[in-house]
Amino acid sequence: MSNTPDYLLSHNAFGQLVFTGADGEAHEGVVPVRAFPIAAPNEGIALVDPHGHELAWIDRLTDLPDELRALIEAELAIREFMPEIKRIISVASFATPSTWHVETDHGETHLVLKGEEDIRRLTSPGLLISDSHGIHFLIRDRYALDAHSRKILDRFL
Repeated sequence: MSNTPDYLLSHNAFGQLVFTGADGEAHEGVVPVRAFPIAAPNEGIALVDPHGHELAWIDRLTDLPDELRALIEAELAIREFMPEIKRIISVASFATPSTWHVETDHGETHLVLKGEEDIRRLTSPGLLISDSHGIHFLIRDRYALDAHSRKILDRFL
């Protein structure tokens, strides 16, 4: 059974998300933000205005009507582009900065690792790697990578 929220979400002519509360007041440029994007991606989502004020809280995406859930999931996908590294093909150097050739769930790409501090440990065994352009790459389980990838990664950890 779906719960019907006391607000509406739509897009304006500029493609921005518009939140209209029960009082009828509209807020443009709203963004959905996950509280726990990796550990519990479908739980705890805030709808936040451009000034960072929370307009609504969603306990679970699955509680929403299909159309509203699809709208929020699409916005989250745009906002949270985070390729998942499946394999490390090669690295140009074991000293940083280093260019990595990786295979992700979106295909092969290159990223530049500025320093070892750009590899963050998440809840074991996950890692988050930030490249020089600010793109975050996820390694969900570093132990599930192939032996070659683990060997390269171990040199930077």
